[in-house]
Amino acid sequence: MSSFQGSKINPSRFSLSQVKIYAYLLPLAAVMLLPILYIFSTAFKPMDELFAYPPRFFVQRPTLENFYDISSSIDASGVPLSRYLFNSVVSSLLAVACTLVISLNAGYVLSKKQFRGKGALFAVNTAALMFVPQAVQIPRYLLIEKSHLIDHFAVLFLPLLAMPVGLFLVKQFIDQVPDALIEAARIDGAGDFRIVTGIVAPIVKPALATVAILAFQSSWNNVEISTYYVDNDLMRTFAFYLSSLIVGMGNTVAGRGVLAAATLVMFLPNLVIFIFMQNKVLNTMAHSGIK
Repeated sequence: MSSFQGSKINPSRFSLSQVKIYAYLLPLAAVMLLPILYIFSTAFKPMDELFAYPPRFFVQRPTLENFYDISSSIDASGVPLSRYLFNSVVSSLLAVACTLVISLNAGYVLSKKQFRGKGALFAVNTAALMFVPQAVQIPRYLLIEKSHLIDHFAVLFLPLLAMPVGLFLVKQFIDQVPDALIEAARIDGAGDFRIVTGIVAPIVKPALATVAILAFQSSWNNVEISTYYVDNDLMRTFAFYLSSLIVGMGNTVAGRGVLAAATLVMFLPNLVIFIFMQNKVLNTMAHSGIK
C-alpha cells in the first residue's frame, strides 16, 4: 500500500518512472514534426536544391527568393498584397468571433432551455455534419444571390458561420454544466446574458478554443467563396490569390518555389493559433468535464 502511495501516475516533477514514457513519445513526436520541418525547409530552398537529386530534406543555402516571387507576382496583378491580407485577416477574425457567439448562445439554448422542437433542431444540426460543402454549394449560391451578397465583403465570412460541428461540440460541453449552478445564479438575479458570459463561457473555454481554431482554419484556407461569390479582385482573399498563382505556375520550373513558399505562408497562421491554444484543445479531446 505504501509503495503504491509513494508512486504517482503523473508526478509534478521529473521521475525515473517517466523515462519509458519519453522513450515511447519522443520518437513519435519526431516523426510528427518531420512534415512541419519539411514545409519550412522547402520554402527557403533555392531552385537548384528544389530539383536536386537525390532530394535533400533540409535546405543547404536558404534564400528568400521564393517569397520575393510571390510578392512580385501579386504586384504585377495590380492589387496590392496588403489588400489581399486585409480581406483574409478581417474576414477570418469576424468569422471566428461570430461563430463563437452563435455556437455559445445556440448551445446554451439547446442544452438548458426547454421548448417545443428542441430535439428536432438539434437532430437537424447533427444531420448537417454528414454533408460536405460541395453538397450544398448550389443552394448556398442561390441563397447568397437572392440576398444580394455577391461581391459584398460580408460574403467572405457569412457563409462560414453555420458550423454544425462547433454547435455540437459546445452543446455537449454545456450539458455538463450543473443545472443547480444555473438555478443558483437565477436566484441571485442573473439573467441569461450574465449566465452565459459569466458562468457558462468560462467553463466551456476548451470547447470554445477548439471551435475558434476550426473557424479560423475554415475561413483562412477558404478558396471557394472568392471563386464562386466574388467577381471583384479587390474583394478576394489571400488564399484565393495564392491558389490561383499555384495553378498558373505550379507546373512550371519557377512555380515549384512559389508553391513551396505559398504553402508555408498559408500554413503558418494555423500553426501559430494552434500553439497558443493547444492546452485548451487537449482539454477538449480529454473531455474532462467539470472539476
